[in-house]
Amino acid sequence: MSEELDAETLAFAHRMFDLARAGATDDLAGYVDAGLPVNLTNDKGDTLLILAAYHARPDTVAALLARGADHTRANDRGQTALAAAVFRSSADGVRALLDAGADPEHGNPSAVDTARFFDLPEMLALLRTG
Repeated sequence: MSEELDAETLAFAHRMFDLARAGATDDLAGYVDAGLPVNLTNDKGDTLLILAAYHARPDTVAALLARGADHTRANDRGQTALAAAVFRSSADGVRALLDAGADPEHGNPSAVDTARFFDLPEMLALLRTG
């Protein structure tokens, strides 16, 4: 049985996702440190980490990883934070995710598939060398 969230709770969650997109690292980290679930997920399966990676916010990616964000989670389309960082050619985000143990072959499409499909040789080289 699913429970509906009240408007105030939904508005708060939307603000947290906006912080991840905007790269408001200190604010978002403060909320996580105060108890916000680091793996909070929106209605599309995007985690805070995936959104930060997709919007090329490597400092936010690193802060979320340091707080235990799950880099293996994929959204409803099978995309991971690593694939998102590759798509955006965010070398620092890719490095942070690889350093945390993210698998370049995980997801559908995987980070490797993403680099190949979008012809991103620098990202493919980074995935290979870590």
